Amino acid sequence: MQGIILVDKPATWTRFDVVNYVRRIVATHEGKKPKNCKVGHTGTLDPFATGLLVLLIGKEYTRKAAALSKVDKTYEVTMTLGVTSNTGAPESEITPVSDTVPTQDATLEALKGFRGEIEQIPPAFSAIKVNGQRAYKLAREGKEVVIEPRRVTINSLDLSDYNYPSVKLIANVSSGTYIRTLVEDIGKVLGTGAYTSELRRTTVGDFSIEDAVEVKSIDEQTIFDKKLS
Repeated sequence: MQGIILVDKPATWTRFDVVNYVRRIVATHEGKKPKNCKVGHTGTLDPFATGLLVLLIGKEYTRKAAALSKVDKTYEVTMTLGVTSNTGAPESEITPVSDTVPTQDATLEALKGFRGEIEQIPPAFSAIKVNGQRAYKLAREGKEVVIEPRRVTINSLDLSDYNYPSVKLIANVSSGTYIRTLVEDIGKVLGTGAYTSELRRTTVGDFSIEDAVEVKSIDEQTIFDKKLS
């Protein structure tokens, strides 16, 4: 079995949960052990996030993972102002920062500074390797994590709803952009602090969430019907 299948990842599932779920289905179809079936993906998605995960089935496709990952992506983002999170995500310690309530106009003005090519420092709680180890593992051990800044491109960053402390954004960004960091940096500019309380990926390159299937609805027939080759 070879091809691409678009999956709508639910919250709490990791990318590995989704890959392993589909791998077992492929293994049953091919009469193999799951470990002998090639299933990969084109880009990570945090456990709390939902949305488009592009799965690659078969050696012909998994070997293209790196190339297929280097594409722009679109996210629906909800950031919560006035507080921060030690991981930038909702499933961790939340700390109050400020009672300042920025106006909608001030928020729009702040967003302007993040469009185009910018420099950002990926979060310590990320899968980036530091001296051969995953940054998040070092962070969980309480060790200092130093990550070099990187250049990323924010193609578009639009305000879709303002209802303090909740602010909703739609962002189209280059590969390698960390939305959690983007939100934290916006919070710093506003002087309020901020963390990403909800995150949904809607496009990966030319692939769209509109063509994705829910994880629990996937079976052998679904893979045949929905896979792209």
